[in-house]
Amino acid sequence: MTAPLLDFTLDGLEHLSRGKVRDNFAVGDDLLLVASDRISAFDVVMNQGIESKGRVLTHVSKYWFEQLTDILPHHMITTDVGAMPDAVKRHAEVLEGRSMLCRRAEPLPVEFVVRGYLAGSGLKEYSKVGSICGVELPPGLVESSRFAEPILTPTTKAEEGHDEPMTFAQVEEALGAPLARAARDAAIGIFKAAHECAADRGLLLADTKFEFGLIEGDLVWIDEALTPDSSRYWAVDKWKEGEPQQPFDKQVLRNHLLSLDWDRNPPPPALSEEILAETSRRYLETARILTGVSAIDGGAA
Repeated sequence: MTAPLLDFTLDGLEHLSRGKVRDNFAVGDDLLLVASDRISAFDVVMNQGIESKGRVLTHVSKYWFEQLTDILPHHMITTDVGAMPDAVKRHAEVLEGRSMLCRRAEPLPVEFVVRGYLAGSGLKEYSKVGSICGVELPPGLVESSRFAEPILTPTTKAEEGHDEPMTFAQVEEALGAPLARAARDAAIGIFKAAHECAADRGLLLADTKFEFGLIEGDLVWIDEALTPDSSRYWAVDKWKEGEPQQPFDKQVLRNHLLSLDWDRNPPPPALSEEILAETSRRYLETARILTGVSAIDGGAA
């Protein structure tokens, strides 16, 4: 185990952009996505990192991309630094386990959030208006209720600040109806398949967000895949309607932040060693349960 890695200096690689978690570098015509140990909550990046988190995100994304590629092609080429160009290999000590070489895509300006259960911001909106992002839901649902069918509740992709909810009509206006519907169907199809697979391993996939892009005009799955950063996971055997669930994801950090006197705007509060360690433990445990192997050394779970 090593200290959290928050920033990268990679001589010989062109740095293209820095997101909340990932740094993107040009590698010829391809793209190198490097997952740091930075963590954000409520769209604010914390000043401290989560040990091994970047390895978990890469490990879990690789697993799901490979498992579900028949539903929609993805942008991943390899996560094996040894199979990457020499300009990348020279930084293997830093990059191994947390890097993904990908085909470049034109990202769609929408996050495709799919929900199978009532939780989080969806619960708050439903409690007020009986719907989420314009999707009407039956009355009488309670916290953690499972929907009859997964629903799409898309958002904008804000460069800074908070993402904003969108209706599907707004997505169709932004992307055009054919592309919007293809992305919606892909998101819900992936969610259903992942929900079944995760449940077989003991976790419920409650909700997640997808990012899609275009490569030569074809829709592809990009960025990350069903990670504890982008998804809400619960224990199958502990699920019970009407109450919050034990989190196997970022919610452990969100719950802590919600207990503080913080307005969800920068600067973020300092995090204790206890909450940092517990968040790391949950991420590693989730990766092990989902993939069957450790995100740290690839050894059998």
